[in-house]
Amino acid sequence: MPVGKTIKDLYAEIRKCLFYMIPEKWDSIYLYASVIQRDNGEETGEMFFYYFPKSIIKKNPINVYQIPHKFNLNEDEYVRLTNELYELIKKLRHQCQKYDKVNWSNITISIENVEFLAEYNCDDLMSSNYSNEDRMAIWQYKYLSYPIEKFSKIQREKIQDYINEEEHGLHQNKLYTETFYQPHEHNNVQYDINKKADEYIKVDEKNTDFTIINDEQYHINTNSILGKKKRPMLKEKNENSDSDDEIVIRNQILKY
Repeated sequence: MPVGKTIKDLYAEIRKCLFYMIPEKWDSIYLYASVIQRDNGEETGEMFFYYFPKSIIKKNPINVYQIPHKFNLNEDEYVRLTNELYELIKKLRHQCQKYDKVNWSNITISIENVEFLAEYNCDDLMSSNYSNEDRMAIWQYKYLSYPIEKFSKIQREKIQDYINEEEHGLHQNKLYTETFYQPHEHNNVQYDINKKADEYIKVDEKNTDFTIINDEQYHINTNSILGKKKRPMLKEKNENSDSDDEIVIRNQILKY
């Protein structure tokens, strides 16, 4: 193995980054990322991840796009963290290419309790019959257990096509799993470390909620990277929701 960061080291860094980015207790995390190398050597792709909040009653999964708004976090700082996470994903791919001889195009990472699972897929995304939106719907159905009724008729057809292809040996994944003993670090986050002293985010250790130490209401900057890519928010009522105004964001993807 190389001197410096090994594949296992990168797994640990990815876990640590994800733990840091989720400012509340959670039960499980699911991440999808793709990396496509263009003819000019440029690497592009997409990334999204969800987590299930820790609760006696099962709650809706939280999309990465919801986190800054949900917890009043500085959006620019959060975008920086997502960029760092995607850079780790690209480094992981380079190491897998070099040392495991696996040239994967997309990866799904699942974290539940102390179990870490990475699923590598080598589909040619450039010539795929499935669009980015198709793959997200398929992924949500498989990993987040979204009911099939949640999807449009066209999406349901794509999901069924993909499942049929899997049953015939297509879209095979290479799996990696390990048990880790790294503590979750959700209660030690200070996202705004470069802000003024009266504007940083403070953790209330008693109830693990985040509060902003100023008198201004946080507003999403519509000119920021996240704002430019946002689609209209959808409100959905759910018997397990904390309130009728819970925001559920379905189709948002970080593009690189």
